[in-house]
Amino acid sequence: METKDKLITVEATVKAPVVKVWELWTTPEHIKNWNRASDEWHTTKAENDLRAGGKFVSRMEAKDGSMGFDFGGTYDEVRAKEGITYTLDDGRKVEIVFSSEGNKTNITETFEPENTNPAEMQREGWQAILDNFKKYAESKN
Repeated sequence: METKDKLITVEATVKAPVVKVWELWTTPEHIKNWNRASDEWHTTKAENDLRAGGKFVSRMEAKDGSMGFDFGGTYDEVRAKEGITYTLDDGRKVEIVFSSEGNKTNITETFEPENTNPAEMQREGWQAILDNFKKYAESKN
């Protein structure tokens, strides 16, 4: 990835073992339940070919139908229950690290920001999605 000062990092500690966190993070039917930055949005489609060279896509749409977009890319590396790196369709790099601490899992996502929206807005959006994942995962224990 590029120089560290250009990267954005979001983090969360989920009260669930890494085996459960990995399953909920990577399974399309679960992705559709947590992948949104706010309650005004939802993920209507999720596909995930979880392997190096595999592709993924999530269709994110405003619930009022006013807008939507595909969020997708190609996996560069997949280390089961440890980490994922991928390249988004627009060429930006993302790294996700899962650190197991018994019945807790720390998730750290680091990504290259895009040039359209302010970096802080992007950080807040990615953090909101990660927070939704945390809430969803903890409700499944």
